[in-house]
Amino acid sequence: MEIQQIALVTYTDKGSYAGISEEENTKLFELLQEKGLPVSFQIWDDPAVDWSQFDLVLLKSPWDYFDKIDAFYAWLDKLEQLNVRVLNPVRTVRWNADKRYLLDLQTKGVKVVPTVWLEAGTSFNAVEVFTELKAEKIIIKPAVSGGAKNTFALSPSEAVVKEEKINRLLQQESFLAQPFVEEVSTKGEWSFLFFNGKYSHTVLKAAKPGDFRVQHFYGGTVHTPEPPAALLETAQHVIDTVAKYCLYARVDGVEVAGELVLMELELIEPFLFLSTNEGAFERYYEALMAQIGAHAVSLA
Repeated sequence: MEIQQIALVTYTDKGSYAGISEEENTKLFELLQEKGLPVSFQIWDDPAVDWSQFDLVLLKSPWDYFDKIDAFYAWLDKLEQLNVRVLNPVRTVRWNADKRYLLDLQTKGVKVVPTVWLEAGTSFNAVEVFTELKAEKIIIKPAVSGGAKNTFALSPSEAVVKEEKINRLLQQESFLAQPFVEEVSTKGEWSFLFFNGKYSHTVLKAAKPGDFRVQHFYGGTVHTPEPPAALLETAQHVIDTVAKYCLYARVDGVEVAGELVLMELELIEPFLFLSTNEGAFERYYEALMAQIGAHAVSLA
């Protein structure tokens, strides 16, 4: 199967995320062009795009999908109806869009941060949540979210003050509550990158002093230490369990008592930190070509 058109999917940048993936996107786009692939940037919710002309859609940075989740799901439906191949696959992307996927992983033996689910239309009771989580501080965030949007780090007294605001938000969408993991602030958050299920590279993200958000648009910093073997082994287990055949995957977790506890499994629009490791761009390309080749064989 000869690939005629490839869409490298991005979003309309309105400054919300400080262009965090622009450099990585540009370098990847240029590499794929240099390799002779017929690739073009396309904005996922641009109504002028004729998606039927594309043989392959690569999800790279649809960063605002969670702000427009119904439109995003409708777009995925349209691609499926048009029989356009998407990487990562549409079924996987739908599953990963809602953080309830953590429940699935937990049933498969993956260690995740303890979670209380706050369903849309219900109310948040601070005392009950703190009691259930046995925590001195909690994190509350939407079940469909990214970039630390509407994310709160709260003590019991702060949670009582925020109850009304959180309950207003709960009328619109579901949230989850988790214990505040101190190790995120003290040790940082690990990100393990995989292409076609094979390990590529690792970064350690650290929050700025006094903050808990490790994203670099909130002042977080990125480091590239050699990851402990036990943590990498756990990350590989997560991939082998649910994302072995994904073009790209990022396992985000924190080290607690020598073990990796999963924070997020990113299969939609993760920043891939390709510039932090020599050969990472090439490994992405090789994984993509393997996907294209395998698909061609399956169609033969």
